[in-house]
This record gives sequence, C-alpha cells and structure tokens, in this order.
Amino acid sequence: MRSFITLLLLWPMILHAEAQVVETPYTPQKVVFDFFLDTPAKINSALFWIRSLVNPLSDSPYDMPIDDHHIIVVIHGTEIVTTVEHNYEKYREAVERMRYYAELGVEFKVCGLAAKDYDYSAKDFYDFIQLVPSALTELAHWQLKGYALITPRIFEKRFSIDEIR
Repeated sequence: MRSFITLLLLWPMILHAEAQVVETPYTPQKVVFDFFLDTPAKINSALFWIRSLVNPLSDSPYDMPIDDHHIIVVIHGTEIVTTVEHNYEKYREAVERMRYYAELGVEFKVCGLAAKDYDYSAKDFYDFIQLVPSALTELAHWQLKGYALITPRIFEKRFSIDEIR
C-alpha cells in the first residue's frame, strides 16, 4: 500500500519529466557511406544522410568544419545513373548536391564493376567522381582503415509526421 501511495505522489513528476540532453564528446569522423539503392531517385534521400552527419558536428557545441572529417561515398546501385554527365537534366538536384559536397571534401567513388554493367567508362562520369575497381573491395578497404560504415536505408514515406505523431 505504501508503494502505491508513493507512486501516486510521484506520478505528477513522472508525467512532467523531460529527456536528458546529452552532448556526446564527438571527434572528427572517418565514415564510408555504402550507397546501393533500388531506384536512382532515392539518392536525394541518401545524400541527406551526409547532411545529418555533418550539420550537427558543424554546429555548436562542436563547431567542426567539414574538412576535419574524411567522408567517402561508395556508389554501386541503380543510383549510378545519377553520376554520368548525359543524365544531368534528369538528376540535376542530386548532381548539384554531390558536387557541393565534393567541393567540401566528400569523395564520391563509383564501382567499376557496376559501371561496366551499365556500359559506362571513365569519360562518362563527372570530374568529381572517382572510378574504383569494385565497391565491395573499396568498402572493405576503408573499414580495415578504421572507417565507420553507414548504409542508408531509404524507405518510401507512407504517412506524414502529423499523421503518426
């Protein structure tokens, strides 16, 4: 009975509790992103994952410039079509975002095996793209050097935030 009364007395405090805000002591990041998407349009959402990594670290209390980090994106899914010049008009938004990140130091690497499957050669790609022998060997290489692997999972949004909040 006593514990029940204690619970009743504490209930208003429990209802008004707030989450604890934590400022994890982050350090410069070494990250390799694995882009293997089932439709080229999803690259726009996948590129937001880079922003979600960089923006919090650029803001206070961390104030780390993007060039403090080493960020690599390995591309080997259907989104490879966004990295070739002849598709610029169709994928302009993604191309300009990749170009922006590349100017900030993010490296974009395309799988040579996938490029061959699409009949692309080095001359087909933008100048900020690096063509590597294989996406899987590239991903393994960077992980063996201590890079964190992030694989964006892009789902189709079925409900608005307001509908499920």
